[in-house]
Amino acid sequence: MSSASAAKSMTNALSAAIVASDKLPRTKVWGETDSAVSWQGAFAVYGGNGTTASSAIVYEVEPAKRLGWHTDATEETQYIIAGQALSRRRNHAPSRPRQRVRAADADPHDLENIGKETLRAVAFFAAAMFTQDFDQVMLPPKSHILGTPNREG
Repeated sequence: MSSASAAKSMTNALSAAIVASDKLPRTKVWGETDSAVSWQGAFAVYGGNGTTASSAIVYEVEPAKRLGWHTDATEETQYIIAGQALSRRRNHAPSRPRQRVRAADADPHDLENIGKETLRAVAFFAAAMFTQDFDQVMLPPKSHILGTPNREG
């Protein structure tokens, strides 16, 4: 393969992985019993839609709001793009505000916006499809379970 062909192939591979996350329509989600649980997000990629072995969601949380206690079916790494987050895990002291947060699978956790601006973040999951099991019913879809659009199989 010539160097020009290799460069074109690399450019095509890279451009296929780029997602304009600021253009993705967000879905608003909130807790049925806790008004502090409120956020909006969009799946940037997931199995069959841009990836084969991982998933990513971009999301925003307004000041004094939080994601809600939940457990992920796979390992999750969150990266805070803007704002200040406080991460909590059950039976652990809250972490100090940080830019990157890692939450292990099967570890119930929550993330709260403790700043004065909208918290903007991306969460990366180590699976092409996954579910999140929330402590309370989330609206919509009026279920404890949220996850990738392909989670049914």
